[in-house]
Amino acid sequence: MAGQRPGANLGNIAKALGVSVATVSNALTGKGRVSAELIESVRAKATELGYTPSHIGRALRTGRSGVLGLVLPDIANPLFPQIAQAIEFAASSAGYGVLIADSRGSVSMQTEAINRLIERGVDGIVIVPRLGTRIADIGCPVAVIDSPSTPGNTVSADHWQGGQAVAEHLVSLGHRKLLLIGNNPASNVQGDRIGGMKSALPAGGQAGVLWIEAHEERHGRGALLGLHAKVEEGFTAFAAVSDLIALRVLTELQSAGLSVPADVSVTGFDDLVWSSVVTPSLTTVRMNMAAIAEIAIAALVRVIEADAVNSDDIPRMATSTAVAAERSSVPMTLIVRQTSGAPCPSFRDEPIKSIKGERT
Repeated sequence: MAGQRPGANLGNIAKALGVSVATVSNALTGKGRVSAELIESVRAKATELGYTPSHIGRALRTGRSGVLGLVLPDIANPLFPQIAQAIEFAASSAGYGVLIADSRGSVSMQTEAINRLIERGVDGIVIVPRLGTRIADIGCPVAVIDSPSTPGNTVSADHWQGGQAVAEHLVSLGHRKLLLIGNNPASNVQGDRIGGMKSALPAGGQAGVLWIEAHEERHGRGALLGLHAKVEEGFTAFAAVSDLIALRVLTELQSAGLSVPADVSVTGFDDLVWSSVVTPSLTTVRMNMAAIAEIAIAALVRVIEADAVNSDDIPRMATSTAVAAERSSVPMTLIVRQTSGAPCPSFRDEPIKSIKGERT
């Protein structure tokens, strides 16, 4: 555009208007006593000259970088890029950028990732912790997204309620013997999902639990889960704590010649992008990731912006405690598709009434 000078700074604007650099800075940042007319003139001249604010300079003035960190436990898991996208959008809407780190499921790498982000001067960090780990004082504000049962959790999906929704759905179809399949009992999220499913079983209902990591320790990594034998034992529904596990269950059942849902029902969690397009499409539970991200970022930014500058406008270190949100859990939504149906007639008993269990 004619008249623009790329790389224009505050001095260029001040010289063009015949005012001091301090006046230009105050007009652009909203500080000091500057008339509305002069503010308008400064902003117009800044636009004309192509002035772009320096993030480094702003960081030196305010003590803030305008960047948040995000630590995820496994970017290879298709759930976590979806979480990252939601966090990035919420942060961007609040005026912050995001640096992402992957702990790769390791406690030591999670600590290293946190330290790297702090070294890069992030204002705060959002953490989805590795299985069951607690986040200690790390020197900057932290928003934890795990499970409502996690000490220090900021906000998360209500995984217990999601588990109840799955069990109630299966019970309403007539199932009374469920196999609940998780990966690792150290995960608060998986524990809450399975706990919620157990709590919603009616009197006379039965639930077995299969932990895949323990099974593979005995039988080898990638070993069959023995699901055909479980069907022969009378299990009519397999409720997995994730869509990835549910896909493994579907594959094993179909390879064994069993039909879903005619012979056995299958459910998952997380509603991953492919869950609606596999055959048969997967009954699952969806997190409201946009709401979770908005709540987490709002809580984090509130602490950062309240603590970063004291009443004398002198920069100081923000609090390092885990931040709390006004709303700590977000309900999950059951998505009913093709993998859940009434149990095979040979297993079907008299209809049973679902009794929603209470969390203890």
